[in-house]
Amino acid sequence: MNEYALITGASRGIGKSMALLLAKAGYHLLLVSRSENELQELAELIRKQYQVKVSYLAADLSASNTTQQVAEWCNKETSTLSVLINNAGYGIWGNFDQLQLSDQLDMLQLNINAVLALTHHLLPFLKQQKHAYILNISSTAAYQAVPTLALYSASKSFILQYSRALRYELKGSSVSVSCLCPGPTATGFASRAGMQALDHLAEKFNMTPEIVAKAGLKGMFNKKAEIIPGLMNLLSVYGVRFIPKSLTERIAANLYKF
Repeated sequence: MNEYALITGASRGIGKSMALLLAKAGYHLLLVSRSENELQELAELIRKQYQVKVSYLAADLSASNTTQQVAEWCNKETSTLSVLINNAGYGIWGNFDQLQLSDQLDMLQLNINAVLALTHHLLPFLKQQKHAYILNISSTAAYQAVPTLALYSASKSFILQYSRALRYELKGSSVSVSCLCPGPTATGFASRAGMQALDHLAEKFNMTPEIVAKAGLKGMFNKKAEIIPGLMNLLSVYGVRFIPKSLTERIAANLYKF
């Protein structure tokens, strides 16, 4: 196999697990994340365990010009990119008017703008392949408004709807678009979002990154539009459709009370 996969947010959590699974399947890897040390450790681990090529780039995708640099680097590394996984993203916990606006805009830059820009830059290369895949990472939070995670849930809803629309636009091309919508996952998301006070909930409901990554890749290669790993997550997503929005918002507000 001479195919390459590009993974953002690759140094830990779901991204790291996907990198290991794709390496095991024979894919060469292009890994992007902010932490060069963690990327180097992961690359060394993969090279020892699997006979694949691994290149990495330490880059902050929340910076507006970084996606162009990543795309140029990718183009130099390979002409056989067939998988793009937009995994980088994070949340900020708190009431909208009490959080720094600059912090919230930085989050949107990474969760939305970086996904759009990198996908736009790389689609011409993906289309050149006989079969290619885009996997965007959203969240079960995409299916409803979540007070105290207002912009995070809105950004993930954007990614879900964008993924479905892009999937339709690319119908008939060689590129399949899927969206992975995991529930709570043991990735360090809560700590990054400042939600340590809710660690007791995380312990009860968290899935492992390995299980989520495996479900995501399986769904991607099966060309599923939406992938919701875990029975409880699936039931909650479908349940939201039959419950008044005011009630789901009240439940979410109580669950994630700041």
